Amino acid sequence: MNPNEQPGNQTPDFRQPQTQGPNEEQTVPLPSGPYGGYTAADFPAPSGVPPLAPNPTLAPSAPTTVLQRPKRRTGALIAGAAIAAVLGAGAGIGSYAFLADGQTTSPVSVTSAAPPSPTQNGTVAAAAAKIEPSLVTIAVQSGNGGGIGSGVVLDKDGHILTNNHVVAGAGEQGTITVTFHSGATATATVVGTSESNDLAVIKVDNVKDLNPATFAKSSELEVGQTVIAAGAPLGLSESVTSGIVSNTARPVRSGENNDAVYLALQTDAAINPGNSGGPLVDLNGAVVGINSSIASTSSGADGGGQPGNIGIGFAIPSDIAGRVANDLITTGKSSNAQLGVSLSGSDAELPTSVGVPLGEVVSGGPADKAGLRAGDVVTKIDNYDTTTSDGLIAATRFYAPGTTIKVTFVRDGGSLQTADVTLGTA
Repeated sequence: MNPNEQPGNQTPDFRQPQTQGPNEEQTVPLPSGPYGGYTAADFPAPSGVPPLAPNPTLAPSAPTTVLQRPKRRTGALIAGAAIAAVLGAGAGIGSYAFLADGQTTSPVSVTSAAPPSPTQNGTVAAAAAKIEPSLVTIAVQSGNGGGIGSGVVLDKDGHILTNNHVVAGAGEQGTITVTFHSGATATATVVGTSESNDLAVIKVDNVKDLNPATFAKSSELEVGQTVIAAGAPLGLSESVTSGIVSNTARPVRSGENNDAVYLALQTDAAINPGNSGGPLVDLNGAVVGINSSIASTSSGADGGGQPGNIGIGFAIPSDIAGRVANDLITTGKSSNAQLGVSLSGSDAELPTSVGVPLGEVVSGGPADKAGLRAGDVVTKIDNYDTTTSDGLIAATRFYAPGTTIKVTFVRDGGSLQTADVTLGTA
């Protein structure tokens, strides 16, 4: 879906990320094992909702790793490529891990966001009842390891959308097992992945009575709007939590190798390991995001804390997820938009009101064709204020290749200027 194709041709309502003091050190734990050392058996599900539990004889995996704010490095990177950042980012939720012995019709159905009077009855219960038939639990097993994540059914053909980091552990020899709302199970294969967006599409065959989810436009969301997160936190299948949208465009970095950079939806709905790949929905039960990462605190003398919900969770917006899913289904791959510039400086510089300086403008690239030069300081991508390198990358990747955007910049300390840039393909 082209994000410029919105009702009334309105520009997405991007909001600025929060600032952080210049001397603060942020740590982001990266969960790699069972939450708190527990198994799903320690969290019994209500009657009729059996959890997917790892083998009780299996041992927990390695302790949580802590990713600290990286040191400064030199060099330049093409905008749209990786720049490791911690500020404003969340650690990947991860699956609930355990150890063991031409033109096509889009499969993603898109509707308008929740109106003042939702087509459901406006309650969390009604929205949960709408999305649960489309919710799946994904168990991945490879060698001596495995994990449990979540996903959402896209179409009657058996395509399912989830996070790349949920299924990446399967590799070439592993297995992916999907459990549906009906209790039926099926083995899935990977159709395509997008590591830079932390999204993947898998497929099951010969499964009847599938219930495709409906997607809403995340660009129509407002801060304070009620949302519901669904998935299998801590291995507890078909769990739902509710909260509000806390921010509509928070630049975060997550994914299997921390290379996914996107303008995330921030929510205080409880999200925990195992929620990865599950849907974030509005009060119509329509998908507005794919749960992908959380921010978590660290405690103790060694700085190590247990990852879990603290009311700061992130989801990949449906405007991005729907477009990438369609690309993966139709072509097996998805490409990001590219501005055609390089960025230099620290890996995780603090937000600044000044903007992001361009280290180099690639000759013949989109920015060069639009008249941008090395040294120009980019302050906005459309209506989104670019205060960090990751913010600029995320704002660029929000759009599909070929989209024309307005770049606001300052040259040689002068006044604000704008340039219309038609984005290229990374």
